[in-house]
Amino acid sequence: MDHNDKWLAIDAERARLADLLETLTGAEWTRPSLCAGWTVHDVATHVALAPHTSVGTVLKAAVRARGSFNRMVDTLTRAESAKRSPADVTRMLRGGVGVRRLAPGQTLDNALMDVHVHAQDIAMPLGRHLPMPSGAAVAAAEHLWEIGFPFHARKRLTGHRLIATDAEWSAGEGAEVRGPIQALVMLLAGRTATLPQLSGI
Repeated sequence: MDHNDKWLAIDAERARLADLLETLTGAEWTRPSLCAGWTVHDVATHVALAPHTSVGTVLKAAVRARGSFNRMVDTLTRAESAKRSPADVTRMLRGGVGVRRLAPGQTLDNALMDVHVHAQDIAMPLGRHLPMPSGAAVAAAEHLWEIGFPFHARKRLTGHRLIATDAEWSAGEGAEVRGPIQALVMLLAGRTATLPQLSGI
């Protein structure tokens, strides 16, 4: 995927996720997501904030978090989630479609991966079907395999060769782990919900 293709994939996933969010009941917004400690509302807020967050907001949150990236993201997300209704979050997410602005410190590859993984963090525990587009999934898998922090996928999965059964992607050396590219992306991102879809692990 080239630069423009990645932005188009991000736009499409934001729109698809906004469409899904509009169908949720109030109870579903409060359900636990696949992100430990975050509700569906929290994850949706986190995704929606990405193109709208200023450097100043992040710096203030980082100071309050005493330099911890994970604490900063968690604190900022929870604070924003608490003051925004589901309708507000959905409008903000849809308003990000077409916006070519990354969150402070974020790369385009990270933004692509983030929105696709978090869409599954919301859809899967709710039993909603939101297939990850193959091209975006391959790009996300490649990014997750290459980066270290915060997922450390290559280190966690040392001794395994991951092979997608529905896309042209593989990585690693060792015992074979096979399955759909979407399931592998979630594994690389540290989620366990797709383990039943994989063989060899």
